[in-house]
Formats: sequence, structure tokens, C-alpha cells
Amino acid sequence: MIQRLAYTQLYVLDQDAARDFYVDKLGFEVRTDAHGFRWLTVGPKSQPELQIILMKIDGPNLDKDTAASLRRLLEQGILCGGVLETSDCRQDYEDLKAKGVEFSSPPVERFYGIEAVMKDNSGNSGNWFSLTQRKGN
Repeated sequence: MIQRLAYTQLYVLDQDAARDFYVDKLGFEVRTDAHGFRWLTVGPKSQPELQIILMKIDGPNLDKDTAASLRRLLEQGILCGGVLETSDCRQDYEDLKAKGVEFSSPPVERFYGIEAVMKDNSGNSGNWFSLTQRKGN
């Protein structure tokens, strides 16, 4: 039976820039950074069992046409990275904004809690994330 999600993947334009964003701005830690075919994973310090693979679009795993399509989607802001849970959405919004993280919406009350929508630094629009504080937290 499936027990948990251990790895998930985000496509990025520049692995070094993505590493800096996720570590320096979001406070994640590097889990693996192996070179050759670069295998770069990061994750929240409070969730050591999760590794987010920061996969370069132009890597050997994609043909040229597929890589071009993914690059267009990333630059249009179509790709969702997921939901990042927080205990204080409004404070994290202010802290992250001060670090230069771009948001497409400030914290807003939703039926599920408080949400702000942000993006990473891959391209003009990047991978977008919901920064969410669950209702009751």
C-alpha cells in the first residue's frame, strides 16, 4: 500500500538560480546535489522525508520539442508547484516579499483558510504555489 510521497519534481530554467531561491528565500535545505547528470533536490527543514527535484528543462531526459513546450508553459506561469502550508500566511507573505519573492495575490480569506499565491524564479512567470494557512491555524 502507498504510504507517502517521497519525491516530486519541478522543472526549472536554471538549477543554480532555483537552488538559491528555494534555499535562500524559502528557507529549504539542499538534500542532494550530485553532478554529472545533475540531481538536485531540496525540501522544507520540517519535512525531511520529502525531496523536491529541481530538474533542468534542457536536461537529457527531454527531447528538444518537449523541452521547448515545457519552457513556454513555465514562462507563461501555467505550471503549479503545489501548496506550501504555513502556520502564519500573513507574516510569511511579508517576510518572503521582503526577500524578493513575487506574489500574484496577497493573503486572502478562503473557505479552506488564508492563501497567498507566489511564484518561483524560473522565467517570467515561473512555477506558482499556493502559500496556505489552514482554517483554524
